[in-house]
Amino acid sequence: MSSSEESLNKAEDLLARLEAARTRLEQTDDPEQAIEILQELAELAKEVEAELQRAKRAAETEAAAPPNPDAPAD
Repeated sequence: MSSSEESLNKAEDLLARLEAARTRLEQTDDPEQAIEILQELAELAKEVEAELQRAKRAAETEAAAPPNPDAPAD
């Protein structure tokens, strides 16, 4: 698996965690808990953005690299 694929997979996992946190936020009536969940959502969003940037850079690097004849076929 390429590093861009790994970053995209990690971003997908983070998005699933973000969705779970959003669901918890919708289900709470506790203002303190809502604030904690909002902070978690903000951190997860930052992590998703960082992974997407890593995936973009990795894809650009992989696209610019010459093909490796010794690499196993996908």
